[in-house]
Amino acid sequence: MSDELTKDATDSQLFHDLDAEASATEIESLCMQCHKNGTTRLLLTRIPHFKSVILMAFECTHCGLKNNEVQSGESIQEYGLVHQLRCTSKADLNRQIVRNNTASISIPEFEFTAPPATNSSLTTAEGLITRFIEDLAADQDQRKEAVPEVYQAIEVLLEKLRNALLLPEEDGETESPHAFIMVVDDPTGNSYVENLCAPKPDPKLAIRQFRRTREQMIQMGLLNAEADDSQWSEREKELVGQGRRTNLRKEMEAAKKVMQAVREASEANEIMTFPANCSSCNMPGDTRMQMVDIPHFQEVIIMSTTCEHCGFKSNEVKCGGAISDKAKRITLIIEDKDDLSRDILKSETSAFKIPELDLDMYAGTLGGRFTTIEGLLRQVHDELDRRIPFLEGDSAVAERRQRFLQFLSRLEEAADGKQFPLTLTLDDPMAHSYIQNIYAPDPDPNMTIEEYERTFEENEDLGLNDMIVENYDQTANTETA
Repeated sequence: MSDELTKDATDSQLFHDLDAEASATEIESLCMQCHKNGTTRLLLTRIPHFKSVILMAFECTHCGLKNNEVQSGESIQEYGLVHQLRCTSKADLNRQIVRNNTASISIPEFEFTAPPATNSSLTTAEGLITRFIEDLAADQDQRKEAVPEVYQAIEVLLEKLRNALLLPEEDGETESPHAFIMVVDDPTGNSYVENLCAPKPDPKLAIRQFRRTREQMIQMGLLNAEADDSQWSEREKELVGQGRRTNLRKEMEAAKKVMQAVREASEANEIMTFPANCSSCNMPGDTRMQMVDIPHFQEVIIMSTTCEHCGFKSNEVKCGGAISDKAKRITLIIEDKDDLSRDILKSETSAFKIPELDLDMYAGTLGGRFTTIEGLLRQVHDELDRRIPFLEGDSAVAERRQRFLQFLSRLEEAADGKQFPLTLTLDDPMAHSYIQNIYAPDPDPNMTIEEYERTFEENEDLGLNDMIVENYDQTANTETA
């Protein structure tokens, strides 16, 4: 074993930022051409857009075979992601796309689907279409002689793909006849499409989470393909969504036990600690939990993680209690610095916006947070400054980068109390969010609370449509039998 391998084996952090001093790990590996030993160099690093990646380069000194490859080093996300991009102009074709090697690309208007690639890539929508055209046109001469009907069908598709590259420079009053929708479907959740309106939602870009199918789980190596349904473990059944109703009672009982343990520890002024891996470097560490009773609201669990290896810090809030029958929307007019000191609980299901700052955040952004309004604004500032993709490096567009920096400046001024008034709106379909009423128990003149019925889609995203709460024992026993 080489000295470099020994050095890497003792290094507690696997992935490091890419720099000129980064050294590769060299190992001996079998050459698949001459079946002698060659050398593989591995570099585990972090680069923009891909986050953590594994760079591999193989060279055989015996036969001269060389091979280079890039693989994602990111862990598989909890849900898969589907990005739907509406391309109507050249600006949309120039959007940067990170395509993981597990992602398929489809264009429904053309009835075209490209399966997952062999390698991950950073490209644009135009680059993907150009690659598809090159691959489809490569063997057309042979098809014309052997299978004329297939040749003709591919020619029709090639014409559509070439026309897709002829979109106008800017959007006009009427949409181009060559406009199309590009769908990036990645079951690992590690592909990305550039948002031209960041940090605001992009009207041409829709992002949807989904539960992976059984076939996708098997293909990704998360399930045993040789076992039939009866031989799968309970964990495997949960991953593919089987037994969700029959396992719901067990999950609820387990959640009650956790809540009870945290409550007992909090009453004794103790903090619960349990082992967990760091979400940044994946090294083992500790997560601390304590229950807090928010006056005039409910009990919540505050979790905090600090990684001793990479310094990553994370704070999150989980709400307990029953699910509300209706969703809740809270609107607060922020008029002075005292309002910035109000406590605020933003649950992980809550979206929030401040129109005066052009700030509009999707549900799930930042996870759950229990802080002050000033603290929330600063957390949003730090998160956007550090994590928004496609605004760093050589590929960043100067104009968009400058516009984004101006937005961050306005956000910082608002947190410093230099910009009033502001309108903060929390929209939570689970009704687990809260803003402190400084006039309690009297009504707050600057705050309005509105309850409304959840849509079917919101209930579906929250998993409420699958819940059975009436005669549950009989239903669970029947399905188990």
